[in-house]
Amino acid sequence: MSEGLDRKVKTALDETRLLILGIQVMLGFQFQAFFQSGFAEFSSASKSFCAAGLALQTLALGLLIVPSMEHRLEEIGSSSKRLVRVASFYTTTGLIPFSLSLGLAGYVVIERHFGIAAGITCGAALTLIAALAWFGPEMVHRQKYVMPDTSRAGTSLATKVEQVLTEARVIIPGAQALFGFQFIAMLTAGFDRLPQAAKIVHAIALGLVAINVVLLMTPAALHRLCFNGEDSEQFLRAASALVVAAPLFLAAGLSAESYVVLGKVTDNEVAAAGYAAVSFALLVGFWYAVPLIARWTSAARRP
Repeated sequence: MSEGLDRKVKTALDETRLLILGIQVMLGFQFQAFFQSGFAEFSSASKSFCAAGLALQTLALGLLIVPSMEHRLEEIGSSSKRLVRVASFYTTTGLIPFSLSLGLAGYVVIERHFGIAAGITCGAALTLIAALAWFGPEMVHRQKYVMPDTSRAGTSLATKVEQVLTEARVIIPGAQALFGFQFIAMLTAGFDRLPQAAKIVHAIALGLVAINVVLLMTPAALHRLCFNGEDSEQFLRAASALVVAAPLFLAAGLSAESYVVLGKVTDNEVAAAGYAAVSFALLVGFWYAVPLIARWTSAARRP
């Protein structure tokens, strides 16, 4: 029975990775839009929608990474029925802001060329299509299946190693989208016009995301070069520590970059700093506080 549960956990993590890969493209667009020459020609509403879309994309990314962090921090890498439920909940919740951000992005690019009415129509259509595709089938048919309670039922070392490597692949796409943008942005005219302080923050954010990418790539290199691809408890502990530590740098990098782009939109450093601080607190809360609280609650309930 544990084997079936292991498979469900692995499938849930793979599905989360697939969804984050979809978000990766949109997250790159949301950040790059602020530095394109056409951004200055956007209406004030479109600029606000770009900022709102960035916030929704960040929220979606934050929610979709939660299952991996819960698996590391609460379940300590073991498969459990609770984790499958958690993955389903955060996947569903994360798709809501993602579908809304699609609509906002559609409005922004269409409105600039074809007018407000066309922008609203396109944005609403994109959101509606996404909502129907992702949530419609569930309303019509949802399979009723109750998994037996096999929480932490003897998850093998090989499975734990496979899952920790999968979790590194789950988290890294969000960093990839931001990392590519950060390099490209520094070559644009929009970046040249930024205040020196914003350029410094951008460089710091680039360094933070670079650390995140390096940390998430290390388990694969470590497994192959140091352990010759063999499973071991020592490797599992090292890989788990790397996967747990890396998102902290991603949260800091995303928040710092948000400060740069929001400052460019609003010309208000205080508001941009406030947004960045809230963004960082939200991501850290999702990725660390929520799993640790669940872990402490579970420990308190055990006799």
